[in-house]
Formats: sequence, C-alpha cells, structure tokens
Amino acid sequence: LADWQLDKPPGVDSTGHLIFETVNSLLQHWPNTRMRNGHNIVPGTIPPGTLLYRGTWSPNLPRGPGWTATDPEHSILFCRTLVEKDGCWHLTLMSTRPLKVVYFDGSSAAKAPFATMDSQDIIAWGVVQPSWSLAERDRIEDLCKWGRQYSVDGFVRMEMDFEIMLCNFTSGVGLVSSLNLAGPFMPSRSSPRSSRMFEAMYAGSWHNHYPGETRIQLDLSGLVSFYDTELVPSLVSARSGQERWDHRLLNISREDVARVRARLREVLTRPTGQSSGVDWLAVSRVVVDRYSERLEFVRYLLDSVDTDDNDWNSITGYAIKTQVQLRNMLVPYIPVNITPPSINLKIKGMGAGVLNWARPTYRFCATTHTGGLKDDVMTPSEKVLLSAIRETTREICRVVTKMWGSGVLAGVDHTMGTVNVQDVETIQNLMKMWKKDIVELMAWLDWNTWVKCRPACNPEEICYLTTWPVGFPVPPPPPFPHKARYVLPLPSQLVQCKTSVSVGPPRIELADDWERPQPRCIRRVDPYE
Repeated sequence: LADWQLDKPPGVDSTGHLIFETVNSLLQHWPNTRMRNGHNIVPGTIPPGTLLYRGTWSPNLPRGPGWTATDPEHSILFCRTLVEKDGCWHLTLMSTRPLKVVYFDGSSAAKAPFATMDSQDIIAWGVVQPSWSLAERDRIEDLCKWGRQYSVDGFVRMEMDFEIMLCNFTSGVGLVSSLNLAGPFMPSRSSPRSSRMFEAMYAGSWHNHYPGETRIQLDLSGLVSFYDTELVPSLVSARSGQERWDHRLLNISREDVARVRARLREVLTRPTGQSSGVDWLAVSRVVVDRYSERLEFVRYLLDSVDTDDNDWNSITGYAIKTQVQLRNMLVPYIPVNITPPSINLKIKGMGAGVLNWARPTYRFCATTHTGGLKDDVMTPSEKVLLSAIRETTREICRVVTKMWGSGVLAGVDHTMGTVNVQDVETIQNLMKMWKKDIVELMAWLDWNTWVKCRPACNPEEICYLTTWPVGFPVPPPPPFPHKARYVLPLPSQLVQCKTSVSVGPPRIELADDWERPQPRCIRRVDPYE
C-alpha cells in the first residue's frame, strides 16, 4: 500500500483529467462551446442513410470540397441569393455508404484567431497560422488533399451546430432534394438575435450533452490528443501556469507535429478490428455517472452551512449528512476488517499518517474500473485513455477517501461507531477542510456536467453559453500568401454597434464573457433581447 498515500495529489503538469474530460465531451455542443480550443483529433464514420444539408445560391452540387450541416436550421443560414427575386437553394443529401471522417473537437469551425483552428492548421499546413482563421477555402482544400491519401471523405467541425466538410459531393452521398426557397438577399444585415440565427443555435443545443451528436460514430481507439504528454511533450511547458481556457497548440515543436501526423497516419491506415474492443466512452461515462451528482451534492451540503457557526446541533447535523454521502460513494470498497484508530482526533493540523488505515479503501476505489484491463492488446490511443481514466479515478478516490476517513476520526460516522463528537471546533475544522478538498477536486476535474444555469431557466428561455460568432471580435482579413482565399462571416452573424472595436472591421458588439463563457438564460421567443 506504499503507493496509495492519501496526501499525494497528482503533479501540476498532469493531463490525465484533461484527456478524460475532453473525451467525455466529444461531439457535445455545450462543453465544446465552453472550452472552444480543441485538443483532440478522432477518426469516425457517418453511417449510410444520414441526411446532410447545404444552403447556397445555386441548385448545383459543388465540383470540389464544400460545407454541409447536420441540421437544416444550421444550413438555412447559408441559403442566400444574389438576386432578391430568385430566392435561394437548400439541398438535402444522404450518405449512400459509410463516410470516413476526421473530427476536430472544440469550436473548430469558429473562424477566430483564438486557437479554435490550431489542430486543423497543424494537419493542413504543419504549423499553427493564427492570422489565417478566415482562409476557409484553402483550409478545406488542403485538408482534403491531406486526407485523400487515407481515403478520408470529410471533416467534422462545430460552431453554432455541427458541420461536415465534404471533400467530394460525387462519392458517398446522393442528392435527395433541391428546393428553391425564399431566402434572404445577400447584402442585408440582420440581427443575430433574429429567429433564423437563434434557431440555428437552438438546433445546436439539441446536442449539448451526452450522447451529443449521434449521427457521427467515433473510434476512440484512434484518438489523438494534444494533451498526451508523451506524444506532444513540447506543450507541457507552453501550458505551464495557464488556465485551461488559454490552452492552445501555438508553441508546438516541429518534432511533435511530425509525431502527431505520423500517429494519424497509423490510425487512418490501421485495419479494422485491431484494437482491444473496450468501449472507452462507456467506461468513462460510468465514472461520470457515479460521481458527478454525488460530488455536486456534497458541495451543496458544505455550502449550506456556515463553517464558523457555533451552533453545535446545526453544524454537527450537516457534518453527519455530509459523512453519509461520502460513505455512500465508498460502500463497495470498505473491507469488513478495516479498523480506524481512536476517534475524536484534532482535525486541524492532523498528520496524513493517521489515515493509513483507510488506504485499502482508496486502492479498491481507484482500481475498480480499470484494474482488470490489460494493455498488451491496446492501441497507443487506448493506452492513453486507460491512463487518463486511472489518473482521474485515483484522484477522485483519494480525495473522497481522505474526507470520509477524516469524518470517521472526527466522530461523525454512524456505521463506524464513531458518532461521539467532542466539540464545535473539531467539526468546524472538519467542515472547512472538507470544503477546501471538494472545491479543489471539482475545479481540477472541471466536468461540464456542473456548468448550468442556476436557477433553471423558465419555459420561454434556454440556458446558453456565448457562442461564436455572436458577441465575438471579427479578425480583419490578413495579407494571405499566394492563393489563400478567406471567407467572411455571414452578414447575419454580425451585430452592428456604435462602439468601435480595435480588432478590425466589421464593428461588432462584444459579449462580456466571450473569452470565458458563463451559462445564462436567454429568451427563445421574440423579443430575443
């Protein structure tokens, strides 16, 4: 049990919990809107019979690569016309065979120079190009050129909803319908709070949480993570001291870029079936389902009481309630022969050694989900996933066991025969320590399941995170080299504002939280303000 010390947290540069949370967030709109700078590239498949949508000014399919949406509310934004009386064209397509795709997580279709497109730049051009965020035509053509050698049909990205960048409209998809609609005239400028823009964002919210966008099936045995410190060691120092919001790939080394591209080549050329067969998403979801609400409830109990309260009955009552919840999480891992030392130790300044008796519970808890998995038949990606789950569950179990054990020693555990509280000061110190532990654990995990509107929104509202492009600065068109072509956001994606913004035209009204989106309720019916 020497390796199971309850006073040893993970290292400051550990990333297993980040891999765990980003994997649990794949293809979910809410977490990828909140943490928009993607760090995963994952192969996947779009099954036959999947509908895709394209809004345009022409009834014809593109001769080369082009963009499609997974929901018509999204594609209808791009249904535009050059001549007002002609209307616009909305095309519906269907996949006729499995489409091989590559998914970039985060808000990877947000055309902003703030790291949303870093992973695409590395694949398309071998280097991050922050000033090329509007070079969409070059991006799609160069990505498709790269993917052609691996028979990739398209790329999955996300902005207000999910989109598929198809490389070839004559292979793997068929035209279901081509409708001439009364679309908006191109030169018009409408508010992003208009019904059409809102409905596109609302459609994206259908995929907010697990299981997310289900029409795309990911192969996690081929996941490539930029949080993998063995694959991408150069980013460890680049992230040092940064908050997760600010993590990006800008300072990745050439050697690491080469390793990432080599790993993707291996993933995309590997024969089908050469993996362990473990359902990694199911394993990780079990962990989230088991602990998410329970940890949140413990935090609620501890926030419900004043830890400086001298009312013995009140503070002891909350301590006992909290201890019950801590024990509930550990019941399957507490051996019958576990024996704590004498109770009622002074909690303040208590040495970690007094909890050595609880180490077996810590170990059983931390190893239960992955202890039986053998990595000799796993792909490199699966070994990364295994390590991430182990690191995450280990820290959850370390903190919860430490909190539970401290409660036992403080005399607030019914089942251990220790409900024999001495004084208010002991319980006050216990509650303060518990609160510090739970706050730090939940901040370290940073699970998106805890990001919600409080109180809940009323029926005429939805819970919303500031979503690109509404409220974001728009970069000025840069001096692209040679053939680069940029694509400006739609007129309907911009807000006219009397206040100038220094980042460049067009002028827009910035959301207060565009850099670090916070949940809030917004109206879902007119008036949207």
